[in-house]
Amino acid sequence: MDSLTALLEGFTTALQPQYLLTALFGVFIGTAVGVLPGIGPAMTVALLLPLTYTLDPTGALILFAGIYYGGMYGGSTTSILLNTPGESASIVTALEGNRMAKAGRGAAALATAAIGSFVAGTVATVLLTFLAPGIARLAVQLGPADYFALIVVAFLTVGALLGSSVPRGLVSLGLGLVLGLVGTEVLSGQQRYTFGIPSLADGIDVVLIAVGLFAVGETLYVASRLRHGSVRVIPVDRGWRSWMTRDDLRRSWKPWLRGTAIGFPIGTIPAGGADVATFLSYAAERRLAKGEARAEFGRGAIEGVAGPESANNAAAAGVLVPLLTLGLPTTATAAIIISAFQSYGIRPGPLLFENQSGLVWALIASLYIGNVLLIVLNLPLVGIWVKVLRIPRPYLYGGILAFAGLGAYALHFNVVDTLTLMAVGLVGFLMRRYGYPVAPMVVGGILGPMAEEQLRKSMAISQGDLLYLVHSPFAIVAYGTLAVIVVAGVWLKRRRARLESSPVLVPTGATAVVDAPVASGASGADRAGDRAETRE
Repeated sequence: MDSLTALLEGFTTALQPQYLLTALFGVFIGTAVGVLPGIGPAMTVALLLPLTYTLDPTGALILFAGIYYGGMYGGSTTSILLNTPGESASIVTALEGNRMAKAGRGAAALATAAIGSFVAGTVATVLLTFLAPGIARLAVQLGPADYFALIVVAFLTVGALLGSSVPRGLVSLGLGLVLGLVGTEVLSGQQRYTFGIPSLADGIDVVLIAVGLFAVGETLYVASRLRHGSVRVIPVDRGWRSWMTRDDLRRSWKPWLRGTAIGFPIGTIPAGGADVATFLSYAAERRLAKGEARAEFGRGAIEGVAGPESANNAAAAGVLVPLLTLGLPTTATAAIIISAFQSYGIRPGPLLFENQSGLVWALIASLYIGNVLLIVLNLPLVGIWVKVLRIPRPYLYGGILAFAGLGAYALHFNVVDTLTLMAVGLVGFLMRRYGYPVAPMVVGGILGPMAEEQLRKSMAISQGDLLYLVHSPFAIVAYGTLAVIVVAGVWLKRRRARLESSPVLVPTGATAVVDAPVASGASGADRAGDRAETRE
C-alpha cells in the first residue's frame, strides 16, 4: 500500500470525533504533567500510562502519542520559567531560555520553543511517514540471527551511551536482563526466579519496571533533594505582540530547520538521543552566529532556544523509526512506549505495518494532529502553565506516588504488583543516588526476553553452532556498525562534556537548576545540574 494512501486512511481514523478528543486530552494532560518541575518526558509517559488501559488499542495509542508530544514540549516551559530542566536535553534551553525570561523576554522564548517544536515535529513526522514502511519491508526479511544482532546492538549502545560511565550503564543493563528472566521459561515451562510467588509466574510487567524506575524512583530522588521555600516563577507578559517580533522570527527560522536536520538522524540511532542532538545544535548555532547575535550567547540568545528545542523534538520523532519498524527502543521514553504496545498484545517490529496497518497509520496521523494541537493549545495557555508551576512540591510528589501506586494495583488488582513497584522504585532511587543510569535497565527488561527468544531460535536452526550468529552479511554489518556507533557515541559525549564546561555555555554567575535535579535518569545531566546549582 502506498504510504500516502495509507496515511490518508490513518487521518480518516484519527479525525473521528472520539479520537480527536482523545488526542486533545492527551496533548493537554501530557503538557500539564510535563510542565511540572523535575518531571521529564520519560516520567510523564510512565506516570500517565495507566490512563490508556480503559481504551481500545487505537484510542490508547493516539492518547499515548499526545501524552508523548505534550510531555516533550512541557519540559521547555519549566526550563525557561523555572530554570529546572526535566531532562538532559533541556539543559541548553534552561540556560539560554531562562536568561531571556529574566530579561523580560520569557514570552518570546516560550513562543520560539513552541513554534520550533511544531516545525521540527511536523518535518520529522513526514520523514517518519516515508522512511518507516521501507525499513519495515527490509526488516521482514531478517532471520533470527539478524534480529539477535540488532538487539545486541541496542543492548550495548544503550548500555554504553546512556549515562556518563560505560561500566555503570552495563551494570544497569544487566539488572534489567535479570528482571526480564523472571517468570516461566517458554520452551521448558519451568518457573525461574519467582521465589514461589504465583503472581510472578508470568514475569514482572514492564509497566511496573517503567513506572517504578521513572515515577517512583525519580520522585523519591528529586524529593530527597528539595529545598524549602516558595518556588520563584518568572512572570510572562500576555498578548500576541509580546510573543515574537519580526526580528525574532528572522533569527529563529533557520535554527528551527537546522535543529530538525541535526535531531532527526541522531534520534534514529542509539548514539546518545536527544541530549546529544541539542548540544550539537547549540554548538552549530553558536558557531554560525555573527555580530550582535554571537555576543548574546550565554546571555539569552534566541537561537540557543530555537535550535536545541527543534533538535529535541525532531529526535523524539526519529526515535519512533527503529521503535515501530524494528521494535528497538533507543531511549528511555521509547522503552516505555514499547511497554504500552505490549500491554495490548501488540509487538512493534517488522510485521507491525502488515498485521496492524490501520492502527499504526492512525498513530502516525495522530502525530501530525498532535503537533497542531500543541501549538494551538500551548501559546494561549501559558498563563495556566505558570499557575501549574506553583503547585506546592509536597502535594505534587505525594500525588505522583499515589497515582503510580493506584496504577500498579489496577494492572491485575494484585497487591504483589504494588509491592514490586515500590521495590523497583527503591532500586531506581539508589541507582540515581549513586550515579547509575536507569534507562538501560528498562531496555534490558523489555528486550531481554526478545533476545532470548531469537537466540534460542538461532541455536535450534543451527543445531547449536554459534557461528550461525554471524553467518549472514546483515549480522556482520550490524556488529561492524556497533563498533562505529560506540566510537562515535563516545566522541559525541566528550564533545558534549566540553560544551557543558565551556565558559560560553555556562557564564559566570549563571543561574541553573533551582529546586530539583535533572530528571529522566540521565546521570550526566544530574552532574550538570549539580555543578550549576543556584546559590540562594
